[in-house]
Amino acid sequence: MDITNRTVFIAGATSGIGLELARRFAAAGSVVIVGGRRTDLLEQRAAEGFATVPIDVTDQDSIDRARDTILRGHPSLDTIVTMSGVGIPEDLRDPAHFSAAERTIDTNLLGTIRVIDAFTPHLIGRGTGTIITVTSGIGFLPFPVMPTYAASKAGVHAYSEALRAQLDGTGVEVSELVPPAVATTPEQAQLNPRALDLAEFATEVMDLLRTDPTPHEILVKGVLMHRWAERDGTYNELVAQRSQALAMLPSRQ
Repeated sequence: MDITNRTVFIAGATSGIGLELARRFAAAGSVVIVGGRRTDLLEQRAAEGFATVPIDVTDQDSIDRARDTILRGHPSLDTIVTMSGVGIPEDLRDPAHFSAAERTIDTNLLGTIRVIDAFTPHLIGRGTGTIITVTSGIGFLPFPVMPTYAASKAGVHAYSEALRAQLDGTGVEVSELVPPAVATTPEQAQLNPRALDLAEFATEVMDLLRTDPTPHEILVKGVLMHRWAERDGTYNELVAQRSQALAMLPSRQ
């Protein structure tokens, strides 16, 4: 993937991994449109020099407005990154967790599908382009404290596979970015010393995107243990280790 002359829309790039990737694409020479819900963060990104657009991936009208705005201003759009997502701890012993489950599926899985559906006709019409979905190592190696998050990311993985097969021959490629835990703030680095440094993660991601052909799965070294746990015979042991975090839930205390 030539990252030096793309026109990229990243839904969910006002902070964290999405923002860092937006900066990396821009530094490489691409035009980047940053999408997000929070107007204050969008104003900050605009002051930084990015084109911005409000978007709520749980609201079809918001997505349609964002698409129309982007395509009017950037008809050469050729890359979509579906970065928007939420991760919410859930106590499955408490039926009240269901509202968190609904929000997670609506944002992470259905939100991804909505954004893809909005832009796929444009990319097919161009006869070229790239869709980058964003899953998680947790989609392959569950973190039991966040069960619906894991399920939503596993769903995006399966959807990405099907999307790639259905778009075969259109000129539109589909890649899946699979982050492990990434420390996007100093506080997160303190809470999880094993989390990857954001800058190091982004450098590895951009190097992988430059690979020809673009990999179907963008796997940094730090996520390989998650992605291949079943194949390597470490799955049960690792899930048991990660299950120790269940002690943090109110019903276990």
